[in-house]
Amino acid sequence: MICGLIGYPLGHSYSPQIHRALADYDYRLWPLKPEELEAFLVKRDFAGINVTIPYKERVIPYLDQLSDTARAVGAVNTVVNRDGKLYGDNTDLAGMLALIRRMGLVLSGKKVLVLGTGGTSKTARAAASQLGAAEVYRVSRSGREDAITYRQAEEEHRDAACIINTTPCGMYPDLGGCPVELDSFPRLEGVVDVIYNPLRSELVLSARQRGIPAEGGLYMLAAQAAYASALFRGCEAAAGDIELAYRTVLCQMENIVLIGMPSSGKTTVGRLLAQRTGKEFVDTDALVEQAVGMPIPDYFAAKGESAFREREKEAVASAAASGGKVIATGGGAILRPENLRALRRTGRLVFLDRSPDKLTATADRPLSADPEALRRRYEERYDIYCAAADLRVNGDGSPEDTAERIEREWTI
Repeated sequence: MICGLIGYPLGHSYSPQIHRALADYDYRLWPLKPEELEAFLVKRDFAGINVTIPYKERVIPYLDQLSDTARAVGAVNTVVNRDGKLYGDNTDLAGMLALIRRMGLVLSGKKVLVLGTGGTSKTARAAASQLGAAEVYRVSRSGREDAITYRQAEEEHRDAACIINTTPCGMYPDLGGCPVELDSFPRLEGVVDVIYNPLRSELVLSARQRGIPAEGGLYMLAAQAAYASALFRGCEAAAGDIELAYRTVLCQMENIVLIGMPSSGKTTVGRLLAQRTGKEFVDTDALVEQAVGMPIPDYFAAKGESAFREREKEAVASAAASGGKVIATGGGAILRPENLRALRRTGRLVFLDRSPDKLTATADRPLSADPEALRRRYEERYDIYCAAADLRVNGDGSPEDTAERIEREWTI
């Protein structure tokens, strides 16, 4: 059975990994240009397809039948070929409902702002209405049709309780993009972003920084995929399918980021973890040395710490731009908030907590070249490492034991 995903572009898609976890059919990516869409649908050489931007509405004229949900939403994300007839459905709605419920957001009686006016925005509006929202406004730059402008949203709807982003602002490679300034909405109770690459968009990170519950779109992606897979196979989605799909792709795509003191074993443990998990290994210190063309101590001596930190920032941003990696960071990488933000977009941070008596001062580490300097760095940074870490692991054992412990904790 041949299934797949159509859209343009598709380089960021995690759908193949999710569908492989759910079933054994052949799942492909078809990055169709607009002029190729009609021929593809007329040929009907597939058992089922998922549909993403920009075709969720454009496919409708080529379909023989629509589900009640697809008709109500006005967008299709799943097409099933039933004996040559194309049946269109929308599992995005079920996926978004699953995500909002998982977050524990209560929209009943609340005001909701939906950013964007494409097919997914219609899904978001339908989800908010189904969950009892009192007011739902779509927001766009132009404010055309039934939308309001971003300025109107910020000036007239400061009491919004929830924002749902359906625009591509903040999606890879525009990792720093953020569609709204959250300080304009002081009564926010939750932020939902359908973007799942990066796993945590700038909007999500900004909300969490303010103590506002926020999630990216990976769980929605997993949920809609589980429902779509069931449609492809002509069965009901099993209760555990969503969690299986979500955990599978999260473990594959999320970066394992190792932080900690110099000589705590980040590079050694990182290489072992990469072997155990099948992820790519990246060392940010090695990236810096490649970029500057000399060992770090030499560059540090020639240019100073400030210049080194700038090169380190560039290396961290490069390493964290995409997922599926084990990243070993320099001991001081966590000192800059922008580095932490970049690393958190695509990964979880693991602190290798190695006892100070097991750390070794070496001449190739400019700020911890002797035991006294190393002790000072430990005292200065220990609380920072603890505050930054999503997971803290005792690093006093062997590198093999430490890597095994991290892998075990990672999959829980």
